[in-house]
Amino acid sequence: MNQTRSKSLTGLFVLIFALFIVFLVFAFYTIRSLKTGSDEFESYMEDNKNAPIAVIEVTGPIMESKQTIKDLLSAEKDKSIKAIIVRVDSPGGAVGPTQEIYEEIRRIDTVKPVFASFGTIAASGGYYIGSACRKIYANSGTLTGSIGVIMQFMDLSKLYEFVKVSPTTIKAGHFKDVGDPSRALTAEEKELLSGMILGTHEQFRRDILAVRKDRIKGDFIAHTQGQIFSGEDAKKIGLVDELGGLWASGRAIHKDLDLKGKFGLRFIKHKKNLSFSDFLENVDESFSNIKDRVIASRMPTFMYAP
Repeated sequence: MNQTRSKSLTGLFVLIFALFIVFLVFAFYTIRSLKTGSDEFESYMEDNKNAPIAVIEVTGPIMESKQTIKDLLSAEKDKSIKAIIVRVDSPGGAVGPTQEIYEEIRRIDTVKPVFASFGTIAASGGYYIGSACRKIYANSGTLTGSIGVIMQFMDLSKLYEFVKVSPTTIKAGHFKDVGDPSRALTAEEKELLSGMILGTHEQFRRDILAVRKDRIKGDFIAHTQGQIFSGEDAKKIGLVDELGGLWASGRAIHKDLDLKGKFGLRFIKHKKNLSFSDFLENVDESFSNIKDRVIASRMPTFMYAP
């Protein structure tokens, strides 16, 4: 009886393992086919490798600055590139990386003109980056603004009581465990964090005004309370300069700068052959993005929070 049961369990595990392998192979080839379609689009863009306007895409939550800055420096050094468009499609992100990208855009713009084109959303940190550019283009319906700072904590003390779990924290430093989910924030801690958030919010406002002070219409403080505007409404109050998509803005820039040759956009892309290890890396990256959002909720972020 035991031998029969053992064989049955072994057969079950073999079946599960076989199904898992089939799933991985299917997922691998599905992603590869999608990647192939993407590469064809990128190859089309390479036909414009001599185009004088470079496009650098900032997509998704901004949790690091390295790659974006690397792309900016590459476009800055290329003498055949006469202008740069930072294509923003981001809900925002962490404070530090956002400010680093902002600073590099400001510096490069003194050497080579940098413009912003907003896609679906350019909110919070996404708008922060765009505000560094000399001119902002947005679609009429682009979710724009959300000029504010957010930090979120979760008090799970009641849940811990319910499941009869008693966390123990050992610390050195009065405020070292601020945000510990096993307890609520104290009034002293809320005051400390509020002061930090208000200070970071003021940095956000100051950096916007450094470029757009003469373009803002109406009460700037009222415009920067974390609310979202459409691209059309953002233009009315001076948060956006012109309405138009990426290609329309590119043509306008080409004309305004009186660039020579045929109009075209040169996308800064990062192509790589998709291997099985790349597939596993993509899966890991998906989980990392979820983890980043969780971590980001406990730090000051320029993040659009619906």
